[in-house]
Amino acid sequence: MRDFFPPAIVAGITKPMVLMVLSVVVIAAFFLIATSNLAIVPGKLQFAAESVYDFRRDTIAREQIGGKDFKPYVPLIVSLFTFVLVNNVFGIIPLIQFPTLAHSGFPLALLIILYPTFHIVGIRRHGLGRYLKNQLFPPDVPKLVYLMLTPIELFLRFFMDPLALAIRVFAAMFAGHLILLVFTLGGEFLLLEAGAWLKPVSLLAFAFAVAMTFLEALVQVLQAYIFALLTANYIGRALATDH
Repeated sequence: MRDFFPPAIVAGITKPMVLMVLSVVVIAAFFLIATSNLAIVPGKLQFAAESVYDFRRDTIAREQIGGKDFKPYVPLIVSLFTFVLVNNVFGIIPLIQFPTLAHSGFPLALLIILYPTFHIVGIRRHGLGRYLKNQLFPPDVPKLVYLMLTPIELFLRFFMDPLALAIRVFAAMFAGHLILLVFTLGGEFLLLEAGAWLKPVSLLAFAFAVAMTFLEALVQVLQAYIFALLTANYIGRALATDH
């Protein structure tokens, strides 16, 4: 567990804090360099940047928010995807090997930024009264059903859904990193500390660590995609006229 709570490097600054800042530098540098010399026929770096942007714009923002409203939110969705992705991928990069979002405070900080966004866009579009009506009172429902349905909708829309957004990525990164630690440290222990008859088992532990690294890479990409997808979905839901 000490790996999740590293000592301060200097003046209270810890490794996860440094990685968070590093991710912003890496993302900014990537897009600035990739777009510094735009060409009609893109080079490899420009093509990679355009692919990231176009895919998030068309498959997430446009589909979840809608063709009429999605454009103002594309920068947010692209930024969230790349930010979460880079911080997740840190978990399998040699010498770094720590997914920043495995610290619960970082996903919650993202939630603090996004939570007002989900509701402000809806209130600006519909007004407070109509927005609350859209969220809490689905149409074509018998009035007596609202006595049970409205509290459930209130709990889901204003508490559980946004909280689950942060918990999902935190839990996936925490669990993945923990599994890698178990197999890696377990293999090290079997190799160096266990009896001679158990040393060959360390090879199996290391093999599982390698296999789980590839699986973790897939999970890291999926979690970044899901985080951006749900963010766009919540914005689209707030903007929609119907429930």
